Amino acid sequence: MRSFHPLLGTFPFRGDTGFFLKWSCIPAEKGLQTSGAWVESADIPLLPGSPRRLSPQAGTRGGQGPKHGQQYLQMPGPQAPGLQGSFRRDPGQPCGGESARSSSVINNYLHANEPVSLEARLSRMHFHDNQRKVDYVLAYHYRKRGMHLAQGFPGHSLAIVSNGETGKEPHAGGPGDIELGPLDALEEERKEQREEFEHNLMEAGLELEKDLENKSQGSIFVRIHAPWQVLAREAEFLKIKVPTKKETYEIKAGGSIAKKFSAALQKLSSPLQPRVPEHSNNKMKNLSYPFSREKMYLYNIQEKDTFFDNATRSRIVHEILKRTACSRANNTMGINSLIANNIYEAAYPLHDGEYNSPEDDMNDRKLLYQEWARYGVFYKFQPIDLIRKYFGEKIGLYFAWLGLYTSFLIPSSVIGVIVFLYGCATIEEDIPSREMCDQQNAFIMCPLCDKSCDYWNLSSACGTARASHLFDNPATVFFSIFMALWATMFLENWKRLQMRLGYFWDLTGIEEEEERAQEHSRPEYETKVREKMLKESNKSAVQKLQTNTTESSNEDDEDKLTWKDRFPGYLMNFASILFMIALTFSIVFGVIVYRITTAAALSLNKATRSNVRVTVTATAVIINLVVILILDEIYGAVANWLTKIEVPKTEQTFEERLILKAFLLKFVNAYSPIFYVAFFKGRFVGRPGSYVYVFDGYRMEECAPGGCLMELCIQLSIIMLGKQLIQNNIFEIGVPKLKKLFRKLKDETEAGETDSAHSKRPEQWDLDYSLEPYTGLTPEYMEMIIQFGFVTLFVASFPLAPVFALLNNVIEVRLDAKKFVTELRRPDAVRTKDIGIWFDILSGIGKFSVISNAFVIAITSDFIPRLVYQYSYSHNGTLHGFVNHTLSFFNVSQLKEGTQPENSQFDWEVQFCRFKDYREPPWAPNPYEFSKQYWFVLSARLAFVIIFQNLVMFLSVLVDWMIPDIPTDISDQIKKEKSLLVDFFLKEEHEKLKLMDEPALRSPGGGDRSRSRAASSAPSGQSQSGSVMSSGSQHTNV
Repeated sequence: MRSFHPLLGTFPFRGDTGFFLKWSCIPAEKGLQTSGAWVESADIPLLPGSPRRLSPQAGTRGGQGPKHGQQYLQMPGPQAPGLQGSFRRDPGQPCGGESARSSSVINNYLHANEPVSLEARLSRMHFHDNQRKVDYVLAYHYRKRGMHLAQGFPGHSLAIVSNGETGKEPHAGGPGDIELGPLDALEEERKEQREEFEHNLMEAGLELEKDLENKSQGSIFVRIHAPWQVLAREAEFLKIKVPTKKETYEIKAGGSIAKKFSAALQKLSSPLQPRVPEHSNNKMKNLSYPFSREKMYLYNIQEKDTFFDNATRSRIVHEILKRTACSRANNTMGINSLIANNIYEAAYPLHDGEYNSPEDDMNDRKLLYQEWARYGVFYKFQPIDLIRKYFGEKIGLYFAWLGLYTSFLIPSSVIGVIVFLYGCATIEEDIPSREMCDQQNAFIMCPLCDKSCDYWNLSSACGTARASHLFDNPATVFFSIFMALWATMFLENWKRLQMRLGYFWDLTGIEEEEERAQEHSRPEYETKVREKMLKESNKSAVQKLQTNTTESSNEDDEDKLTWKDRFPGYLMNFASILFMIALTFSIVFGVIVYRITTAAALSLNKATRSNVRVTVTATAVIINLVVILILDEIYGAVANWLTKIEVPKTEQTFEERLILKAFLLKFVNAYSPIFYVAFFKGRFVGRPGSYVYVFDGYRMEECAPGGCLMELCIQLSIIMLGKQLIQNNIFEIGVPKLKKLFRKLKDETEAGETDSAHSKRPEQWDLDYSLEPYTGLTPEYMEMIIQFGFVTLFVASFPLAPVFALLNNVIEVRLDAKKFVTELRRPDAVRTKDIGIWFDILSGIGKFSVISNAFVIAITSDFIPRLVYQYSYSHNGTLHGFVNHTLSFFNVSQLKEGTQPENSQFDWEVQFCRFKDYREPPWAPNPYEFSKQYWFVLSARLAFVIIFQNLVMFLSVLVDWMIPDIPTDISDQIKKEKSLLVDFFLKEEHEKLKLMDEPALRSPGGGDRSRSRAASSAPSGQSQSGSVMSSGSQHTNV
């Protein structure tokens, strides 16, 4: 492609991404002085890897140095390839106008001493020219070895403007010149790599601005701006859907009844709606179409600077950053690799100003803070559309999922409270607990430990039996079935909401974009591949000749990692995960030993003997909670390390494998103590005269007389509440604040030199740099997934679990919102159509909860033994005599020597004691063997598990089948939108042809207007002033 310049003639030009030249004419008093002549200055991008040097005494062509306070880039001496000869203009010839000169002076240094307008100082989201918006920021830390300032230099910072538009008058060199000291080898190498990368970004069309390194050490921010031509090019490449000129159309409800119900519901919920513009029009949708520079007439482009919102602009720049290479850094690809190699420290888009500024100017961040990220608005719905607009679809889907999950907890909490109140109301009518509390029954129980424990009366456990009825009653069975169906309905409704959001957010057809994301390899993967290729290249020539037959297949494997390369990592993963699981089980066993030994020790003292069970249970649960909190942090770090040594290729694969490992380890860690109490405690005790001993003299612990369900409820409630209060809230609030304080103190300590800039109002990139970096949504999802397990897996033993989860989530939504708005750097806008692997984990937990609740009801509770007694052994069809039926006899004379109670407090001699089990009495032919009742109850328990599981699974499948994944109105609107889009295309094409076919003779300028209209459909090009204009802006009103 060749371009024509009125002064220079024709010269090669290569568009946005290639090598480009900019020429301008500058007056001698404002440009480079060459003995009073006019000199053209060229914007010639340095070749990749060519370092850009600062020259404090950079000589001009006229031999004069820079005047006081002014620095500029020393242009390379040799001319760029393709540039033949030098271009000069007669001094008397006029320049090409102010518009031609406004965008041509580049690579200037702006002195901070020079006055800046109030408008420029208040614009903290733009370059120093207060016109070009900062779309992205790169930050790095530099350090110099020998740097000193000459006397009289005020110490102000300088700003470099790349592709800038502001020229400054050079001043005479003076005592304020900066003498840059030498850098060490590592810093010099990193600087050259940064310079190459930044020049490659400029070759891609981006415009940069950065600060001077005028201190011994400090942080530098490289501001990046994407001009319109780059935005248009990348939007077309990424197929970003943008609104067309077609006005919004309404998403209509199915029928008149649905319309009335929707209108009434919206009117009732109006006080709960957030006051944001996007939320009020949730039934209106723009007709969108992928951006194309050849079809600019389709879009309603009123102003180019605001046509793409800030999230889209930063997303486009981030895509360019990810694919820009750096040859000096081992041919690494993308900004992530440079950050991993410590060439840059951070890369982030800017927030839209401050959230708590006293000014009246409103931005999306302040609006989110006022209507979403404050605890005072906890009762309002979330502005999901504004969240998506500001943070991107991935974070928007997370908060939409969290909001739906929280709203679904409301009905389950109501039913759980009703079940609990039912237990409270029927506690006096519970016949088994009344029989246990009746002292006239005089059930003499066998000792709980050897020697020091005495016989005891069952009526002493009256309180435990009455409390167990609160959670062990027929209503809990109904609640378990309800919660299994609740989990299915929640997942089905989420799929529907996900499809609805995907339609409104134009996420249909995003598969190609996700495939494109798979092309970007992780820095660690690239490093491993380079190491492998280097190792292969070091083979001797003889070995290469010997393997010549398999050379073609080996060449394909050299540039990627095979399973053989990853096998050591897989082996380490397998061994480490097994070790971690074994460690968790060992800690659970250690707590069991603690309970056994502590119970035996407390039983020796008469003062503490009465409260042994309560003390041991409470302290053991607290120990379990502390261990779980500590191991959670350890397992998170271990899962991250194990995933890194696997060397996944892409970020998505890395995230999925990390999630699976972290979930497995944290699931085992959180639920193993609960599984022990629910299914194993009291099952391996033995019987009097033949107890099972852990160590010499220490028997396995038994369940309480009322069963293990009450202890399971205590364990579940304390662990669940403790994790929510300590880990999820205190850690989330306290740890980020401590990190922010530490980073602030570190920055103040490393500052070393103070200048007047620090006393001024800080820039937005400085404020965002002090925030905590965004690390992903895995901790947020993991927290909620573990809570979902507490709510569903053991809900039969703790019906109030949904209530506590609801109270936590009401705070959690605002806590996460405040963290994203006020404490974290703005994340990159990531488009995704679903929540990924988390949905599969939720579905797996929902199915597993059916099995776990079935076993809790059948094995842990007394629901099945009561049914068997009531309908098979009771004389009158009631539960009278149930307690006596579940207690077996034991002849105390058959106790082993040395295990009999010492100093028994009973006034009479005890011949038989009772213990809870179904065994034959001492006078039976087979004493102490399992009785027929035991096998009857066991078969009934197993039958209940099978029936319960299949019934609930059938109902879940039925609910899944009855609720379609795609809402009917959305599927209809998708078809309608296609029809509207076709009609809109035909109309616009007709208008375009009509304008092009207008008779050129209608007016003298008719031909020009027709050509101007026709040119609007062509790709964007450069105008006469050198700026890139949007073709199609003239068709806004067509």
